[in-house]
Amino acid sequence: MKAVVLTAPCTADEMQVTEIPVPEVRPGWVLVKVDAFGINHSEVLLRQFEVAQPYISKPIVPGIECVGTVADASDSGMEPGQRVIALMGGMGRSFNGSYAEYALLPARNVFAVRSSMSTEELAAVPETFYTAYGSLVQSLQLNSGDLLLVRGGTSTVGLAAIQLAKAIGATVVATTRSEARGAMLKDVGADDVITEGEGFLRRFLDRYPAGAGKVLELIGAATLGESLRLTEMHGIVCQTGLLGGMFGLKNFDPIKDIPSGVYLTGFYSNRPSQAQIDGMMGLIEKGGIHPVIASRFTLDKIARAHRMAEAREQTGKIVVIT
Repeated sequence: MKAVVLTAPCTADEMQVTEIPVPEVRPGWVLVKVDAFGINHSEVLLRQFEVAQPYISKPIVPGIECVGTVADASDSGMEPGQRVIALMGGMGRSFNGSYAEYALLPARNVFAVRSSMSTEELAAVPETFYTAYGSLVQSLQLNSGDLLLVRGGTSTVGLAAIQLAKAIGATVVATTRSEARGAMLKDVGADDVITEGEGFLRRFLDRYPAGAGKVLELIGAATLGESLRLTEMHGIVCQTGLLGGMFGLKNFDPIKDIPSGVYLTGFYSNRPSQAQIDGMMGLIEKGGIHPVIASRFTLDKIARAHRMAEAREQTGKIVVIT
């Protein structure tokens, strides 16, 4: 089968499609015929430097998500030909992932789906929408009527969160670094858009003096303190992203830095369940949601797809058809 295999850090242009054997099925695992997959920033980081780390199984086929059909169900109880998505749980790091025509995956990573979406649209869903869904539903406990602030609204998770939050019935304020992207965010569903940068806290509170009831923090540590200060009493801040490039806070004092009565949580997307996937897909169908797709490539154009992802200038998900 055709696959992309990494053994050491490389540039996007050095990524090549090669031939490797189709994996042999074993108990507890499912062989999935990969129809398409989305490109994620974590896969760019894997290619750039993380693959050199000793905890990465090498050689490794990257890819933390995919959509496809069951080729061999083994002892999973699934049916051959069943439409599935797969994500996380070690894909593309502990064992071979989705940058291939077939992927042998633990049954716990593979989820049956019923959806009217095309393959391309569904390929934009698994990791991105699950991260947004888990952040909103599990961590933020978002309800109809809540005021939600999404910091980093033009990111793939931000766009998904806006769409899902509107399906729940929340009022959504989204942020962007570029005023030019404000119209696009409103087209996706944002009720209001505020530009990031100096004076953001003041600009937000001028419009919403009571603060936000729920905040999805996708920029991360760089703006977390500000997000905590603009959250209303008994509101919740969920840090899910690290778009700002800061991976931690120095001298963070929870007692002083988290306002009294404001709650700080996070969301880690590594262990989805079938019930969560069903809830996510149900909300997508209920809201008539169509994922924002930035570009489509075939597997042989994987280098071009990674160059685009590395530049981080696209709006929406990059999808690869195998």
